[in-house]
Amino acid sequence: MPEVRPAIAFIGFGEAGQAIAAGLREAGIERMSAWDILLPRPGGERLRHAATASGVRCAVSAADAVRGADMIVSAVTAASSVEAARSVKAHVAGEPFFLDINSVSPGRKQETAKLLGDAGRYVDVAVLAPIHPARHQTPMLLAGPHAQKLAPALIALGMRVSFAGPETGAAAAIKMVRSVMIKGIEALTLECFLAASRAGVIDEVATSMKNNYPGLDWGKMVPYNLERMANHGERRAAEMEEVADTLRELGVEPLMTNATVKRQREMGQLGKQAPVRGVLNKDRATMLGAISAAARDRH
Repeated sequence: MPEVRPAIAFIGFGEAGQAIAAGLREAGIERMSAWDILLPRPGGERLRHAATASGVRCAVSAADAVRGADMIVSAVTAASSVEAARSVKAHVAGEPFFLDINSVSPGRKQETAKLLGDAGRYVDVAVLAPIHPARHQTPMLLAGPHAQKLAPALIALGMRVSFAGPETGAAAAIKMVRSVMIKGIEALTLECFLAASRAGVIDEVATSMKNNYPGLDWGKMVPYNLERMANHGERRAAEMEEVADTLRELGVEPLMTNATVKRQREMGQLGKQAPVRGVLNKDRATMLGAISAAARDRH
């Protein structure tokens, strides 16, 4: 595989795929293609525009996208990760690297690697931070038997990668387990400060929490967490269902994680409402007021 300017195909071209492609284009990658089931649909105009802006060829099928690819980046919904590999297996040649960046359990990644077999060199990839603003330079973990061979090519593209281990699922395990805390804190932020808003004690609760967590700026953390959930809550809920599967694989009952699924999904649905969307760049009191009103209306 060429080490500097590989041909890259994206299966799934949502936020993550678009951001990585835009960054790679600026890094000098010229041969990129993408397939997403939304591309040929009326709602796919936004995806097609993003592809054009990044110099990405819109393919007519998964088979068309991966033709001649040196790397295939799978960036679909959690529920579609296995199907993404199945859709390209019969159409790849030359053993391209298959980068599975989907937020799924270690068991799901192992299942996908087994399905792909020798058709491609499967690499378990975990994205460890929001994809914006760093885009392709967002920190990522690589795992699996082909991970170390892939790493130099990614580093040459300016990507920030580290090695989690030779076993497929090692990167996913880190990603999934840390999500218990990260996305759980988001859900707790909503529950805590929604109650504080209704009790009229937002500032008092935030101030009192500095005693326990002096290193956290709750003035910034509350609106940030609410905005992330409003924009990505439903996708985060799907990811947390994979986290729950991970915990079960490890023999841990996902009590808190199951509750996080509900809060993330609820906030993702509220975030679609115009009164909430219109205040996502406002202060925490304004955001919480709109969220509180929308939540009351739902019930």
